[in-house]
Amino acid sequence: MWKLFFFWTKLKMALLIITLKIMPKDPKVRLTELEKKAKSEIKNFGGEVGKVEKEPIGFGLEALKIYFVVDESRGSTQTLEDNIKKFKDISSVEVIDVRRAIG
Repeated sequence: MWKLFFFWTKLKMALLIITLKIMPKDPKVRLTELEKKAKSEIKNFGGEVGKVEKEPIGFGLEALKIYFVVDESRGSTQTLEDNIKKFKDISSVEVIDVRRAIG
């Protein structure tokens, strides 16, 4: 019994690898400025950005896909999404992938 208790007290939370997709309102939005703001917001949330991609949608519109790592103990990303949605010229923000990295 004590071995089990000791095991559970030594467990650590895993890291989450999250992919966030940010859609601008129109093709005229400067994605570099949007990327800087989003990275800053992710850093304030406690995450570390690893990779940023631009995904062509159509008619000149591109979405930002931001991959970042955050500790699982942070919980929900809803506050992060809400803060990014408040940026000017944002159509939508959604988490499109979440993976656990253990080790």
